[in-house]
Amino acid sequence: MPRPALAQPVAEVAQLRLEGDNEGVLLSATLNFDLPTTVESALLKGVAVFFVAEAEVYRERWYWADKKVAGAERHMRLVFHPLTRRWRLAVSPSTIANNGLGVILNQSFDTLEDAMAAVRRISGWRIAELRDLDPSGRHRVEFRFRLDVSQLPRPLQIGALGQNDWALSMAATQRLALDNLK
Repeated sequence: MPRPALAQPVAEVAQLRLEGDNEGVLLSATLNFDLPTTVESALLKGVAVFFVAEAEVYRERWYWADKKVAGAERHMRLVFHPLTRRWRLAVSPSTIANNGLGVILNQSFDTLEDAMAAVRRISGWRIAELRDLDPSGRHRVEFRFRLDVSQLPRPLQIGALGQNDWALSMAATQRLALDNLK
């Protein structure tokens, strides 16, 4: 008798909004996902978990492959401190080193739910400068969000290979309307 398939947790970009100001393009996104129990268990044991948000802006070309004109990354490290019973979220535009250098924003939270609400919500993130965009061209934005397994401790990286619990990723694409940006 065949066993019923286990439902995969839903991971999706619930909302993706592109706005502009005098300097460039701002991305806001709302993500819809739950942490797999394996990831949550690792967090509760004090293991830092890393997330990466990536946005790339492409100018569409009919005669050749689309040209990447801008891109941005946002790295997030979430860790639980058992002694203080607090959650700490660090945000940086580049990979976060173990010494904490390069971190732009550190936030503390009382609960995992509060910390995850901050991870799931991206607001006013500058992904491109206006000078990078061709006013007469058509552009699209590709947004990706994933759990970065490569920054886990080595024993967990080996154990995470091939496990769906550590394969959390989502993506969305949206056309960029330049006339709405100014």
